[in-house]
Amino acid sequence: MSHDDFDFEPKRGLPDVLPAGETLLWQGAPSWQAVARRIFHVEKVAIYFGAMMVWRFAASLSDGNGLLAATQSGLRLLPLAIAAVVILGLFAWGVGRTTVYSITNRRVVMRIGMALPLTINLPFTQIANADLKINGDGSGDIAFTTATSVRVPYLALWPHARPFQLRKPQPMLRGLAEPQKVSDILAASLAASLVASRPATSESGVARWPQQLAAAE
Repeated sequence: MSHDDFDFEPKRGLPDVLPAGETLLWQGAPSWQAVARRIFHVEKVAIYFGAMMVWRFAASLSDGNGLLAATQSGLRLLPLAIAAVVILGLFAWGVGRTTVYSITNRRVVMRIGMALPLTINLPFTQIANADLKINGDGSGDIAFTTATSVRVPYLALWPHARPFQLRKPQPMLRGLAEPQKVSDILAASLAASLVASRPATSESGVARWPQQLAAAE
């Protein structure tokens, strides 16, 4: 019997029914392959273990052991290498399965967390800036700079946070399979919000929409 851990949601990825006037424009999740490569660095881990096995093989030969003994010495690390890659791959799959990113005409919603689900609402009025980065593998990330009054702990956000921004964590849509498409939808929604919510800044001077969505290779 299947069980949905998020069957309490009125709509997948959203904590509540959208209020009148709010429309869901896009919804998606991180590509688990991109998460495995760029967050858990599965390829680098595999290369590391491969290099270690070659080193053990060469070291055994230099110690005077035969080809068979040297090969056995190197291959002793193979089960550990497979276990590490499989475990990291499962974590990446779990992130992709339990995460839902949503963009409406008023906010960005992030439902994240494998063990402890957490929903983060980012109203356009609290977003000061957004940056799009397209990675070499075609995946992409969109990071948000929020108002000074909005702060979510880095550990609560991770891995949906801009790396190394510990003092002021930046929420991030990570591992997007079609980053440019998502960026265009967000930019159009922000432009519409700009027209509908002039003046452009709040009383605190915080911009009511991201100032840019600049793609960087």
